[in-house]
Amino acid sequence: MVQRCFGGLALLPALLLPGLLLLLGLGGFGLGCANPEYVRGSEVEGLDDPAMSTGLDKRDLQKLMHENMTAFIDSPIVQEWMQQAQKPRIAIYPLANETTEHIDSSLDALSSDIEAFLVNSNRVTVISVERQRQMMNEIAKQHGGGFDPTQIAEANRQLGAEFYITGKVFTSDERTQGERRVQYFMFIQIIEVATSAVRFQHKSELTKGLINT
Repeated sequence: MVQRCFGGLALLPALLLPGLLLLLGLGGFGLGCANPEYVRGSEVEGLDDPAMSTGLDKRDLQKLMHENMTAFIDSPIVQEWMQQAQKPRIAIYPLANETTEHIDSSLDALSSDIEAFLVNSNRVTVISVERQRQMMNEIAKQHGGGFDPTQIAEANRQLGAEFYITGKVFTSDERTQGERRVQYFMFIQIIEVATSAVRFQHKSELTKGLINT
């Protein structure tokens, strides 16, 4: 065990080894050691299932997104659109992060998942998320700064979008006697560009917690 964990330390005289371990701050750990290894989810059954914390992970965001998008595809407004000769053109904007977690990049990536879901539904015409990002960057340059949400209408007109998806993720956090419960909500709306009317909205939710067992 010593030879595997500490390499050359195993070659030192036995009388010197305890003192050297103490000097290195290893004395309290004994001669045993853990051997962690990197694995893929496909190699370890159930690896993706357990919650590693009360924070949002990819699986949580996917679940919230899927529930919202399924409700949208099954909604009366989409059934109405299906009777039209042409599919409506929809733009997708990143969801606002109103939690205390650093998930902005995850929410940005989720835009591509929403895009894929809507494209595969074959109910609407989806404007490329990448093209939207290019347009927002162009508008930001025109206004001499970062993209302002008030410029969404201008971006949609230039993209030819008739509707756009927007929304947010927020939380409710409770703690008591060493336990914690965090409720996460994903709220989305479908806005009509011409009138700013809300044509659909839905909220999905999930709960994560830390409990005493």
